[in-house]
Amino acid sequence: MLKVKDLRTFYRSIEALKSVSMEVEEGEIVALIGANGAGKTTMLMTISGMLRARSGLVEFSGKRIDGLKPHEIVRLGISQVPEGRRIFPGLTVLENIELGGFMVKDKKELLNRIEMVYAYFPVLKERSSQFGGTLSGGEQQMLAIGRALMARPRLLLLDEPSLGLAPLMVARIFEIIRKINNEGNTILLVEQNARAALELAHRGYVMETGRIVMTDRAERLLQDSRVRETYLGERGLA
Repeated sequence: MLKVKDLRTFYRSIEALKSVSMEVEEGEIVALIGANGAGKTTMLMTISGMLRARSGLVEFSGKRIDGLKPHEIVRLGISQVPEGRRIFPGLTVLENIELGGFMVKDKKELLNRIEMVYAYFPVLKERSSQFGGTLSGGEQQMLAIGRALMARPRLLLLDEPSLGLAPLMVARIFEIIRKINNEGNTILLVEQNARAALELAHRGYVMETGRIVMTDRAERLLQDSRVRETYLGERGLA
């Protein structure tokens, strides 16, 4: 479904992605793990068109999309849930959700999609008239995911969905991500909580300083001594 090849992205003179290549197959959850500053968010921002690559290519379902504008990429079937949620705190929950369906012109279809979001996140229906800024961190994360789902994406890009959340809420969010995947969405997951990400994912990539340094099935990465020591906090491994 997604193919990234030899991607190089810069912030002015700083090379953030250094000839990165990766693939995501339809129906997968693929985890991208690494330390802060490794380039994970830059990867998602480049795929979604928020950043322009200096060179390399991004293909989605066989169509080259690097160079397209973000709304054109959304129209093709890719939605991103940004790091930090970035909801609109002064708009209601319902208004935030409706913004995710800005391309939907048919009112009946828009209502159907809103009900789909409420089916995933019943608490958002209960809070529909509240301002987004009054929600808890976990509820705001649900709102950010729900907003992205309004575009009915085939590929969902998730950037640090567990950031700042209590362990019980992290478990709940990851359970919902699994459900979204089981119902047909392909997911590329950027996550600092490497253990949770790899326990959820089918495959994983490890990124360090703008390069992919490892890739394997998620269960094998969980057993890899380097991954366990560097990213899972297990010391003294042979």
